Amino acid sequence: MKKTVRLKGRSAKSRSGVRKARHARVAKPAARARSAKALSVRGGRSAEDRLAELKQRLLEISDLGRVGAVLGWDEATYMPKGGAVARGRQSAMVSRLRHERAIDPALGKLIDALTAYAERLPPDSDDAALIRVARRDFEKAIKVPAAWVERANRHGSASYNAWIAARPANDFSTMRPYLEKTIELTRDYANFFAPYDRVADPLIDDADEGMTTASVQALFSDLRRELVPIVRAVAEQPVADDRCLRGAFDEAAQLAFGLDVAVRLGYDLERGRLDKTHHPFCTKFGGGDVRITTRVRADDLGDALFSTVHEAGHAMYEQGVGIALDGSPLGSGVSAGVHESQSRLWENVVGRGRAFWEHFFPALRHRFAGQFDNVSLDMFYRAINKVERSLIRTDADEVTYNLHVMLRFDLELDLLEGRLAVKDIPEAWRARMKSDLGLAPPDDRDGCLQDVHWYYGGLGGGFQGYTIGNILSAQFYAAAIKAHPDIPSEIARGEFRTLHRWLVDNLYRHGSKFTPNALIARATGEPMTMKPYLAYLRGKYGALYQLPAGA
Repeated sequence: MKKTVRLKGRSAKSRSGVRKARHARVAKPAARARSAKALSVRGGRSAEDRLAELKQRLLEISDLGRVGAVLGWDEATYMPKGGAVARGRQSAMVSRLRHERAIDPALGKLIDALTAYAERLPPDSDDAALIRVARRDFEKAIKVPAAWVERANRHGSASYNAWIAARPANDFSTMRPYLEKTIELTRDYANFFAPYDRVADPLIDDADEGMTTASVQALFSDLRRELVPIVRAVAEQPVADDRCLRGAFDEAAQLAFGLDVAVRLGYDLERGRLDKTHHPFCTKFGGGDVRITTRVRADDLGDALFSTVHEAGHAMYEQGVGIALDGSPLGSGVSAGVHESQSRLWENVVGRGRAFWEHFFPALRHRFAGQFDNVSLDMFYRAINKVERSLIRTDADEVTYNLHVMLRFDLELDLLEGRLAVKDIPEAWRARMKSDLGLAPPDDRDGCLQDVHWYYGGLGGGFQGYTIGNILSAQFYAAAIKAHPDIPSEIARGEFRTLHRWLVDNLYRHGSKFTPNALIARATGEPMTMKPYLAYLRGKYGALYQLPAGA
């Protein structure tokens, strides 16, 4: 149901990595080459010919997906309201055509014919990974009927366009039938992969391979136990003054400044562009065309700026994927969590860091002449890192953000498992917000209607990626610093090449060649761990809010 990288602000349902290859024996490179050559002449066709055909078939499947992404990008940016019905029909048709190619029995036979060949290639080779991932994708795809794909995509487009009108009107009643249909479609999808322990398991595995409902719940439980004392300790301190971020900021100047920052970080405008939308997202039409969107508030400088940097983080990941992988199942980020780690790393770890603003604050003052004359760097730094319980997830600070994610994950699970009815969502949302964050939304617009995710035809499997991304952002950054200790001082000079290069070399270029867990271990030397993230939060906010040791 999720069609592009971060389409309309959702977590990436990108190709989620390869399963660990099983090898009957370990051969020396020369022996592997002889074995592969011998296999290549069996059955009358060479393995090279079969591999070329496989790549062509996969390219066509990828191209149809990218066509759907173009339609989705236009729908969220420039399409007139009158185009909604036709666009839903067009998107559904393209999705069906793509799926029909993805489940073609001839594709399965081709993959079968290449499997033995792949097992004799070096396990880290592009071709071995391609064949393994193609098999995984095919085995998943054949469980899902093409008719369901078309129906789900048509519904998702209709639901999204209804949400665009319903949210500003504070009209949850309009969205109720759409959401009920979404839940029905999501349960149908999960059932294609039965048996499962929990209905969300297939959805979570699609987004973050290897994760389950149980493992996400365990992760959230451990993280909540560490976060709650930090939130409480910060809440006891005076709230930071962020009035300098409020005022009247010219829209064109905001967009220009945000784009300037994104380009300095490494976003390549020769292969991208920036546009406005209702809910920011990044989308990929190919290795040479990775686009980002943002939104602008005239009275809030931070919204457009940090949304732009966030989406640029996603885009730099996609632009950094090895060109040889483009147009294949390996040609995009490996998982929702790893993808979010890049948006959060650039937005928060770098973009809200003091070193970053040692360089960019003078440029900000120049761009918005006169509006920061009485604001010091320290005042600005505290303002952009203000911690305060808030209603809106996308506005939430680093300390409270994960509590918003956990709320949504739990409510999604209750909806999918039948413990919560759609009609009761507004009240359940208010109660959970009051319990977790100490405040309740005055209306549905800033409550259960605030996120597009549920209203674009997808439920379950996505929100955990945001918290996984937060955790990994600190882990990847710590690994980069260990390899290049001068990165912080370079950032203070406005130099980002070393950090960007490390991320390209260790994460981006691999696309989906490795499973998320394998990629994390390769890049950092250990599995995913919360330790760097907690150390980052305690160090940064402990200093900002003079927290006692152990908070």
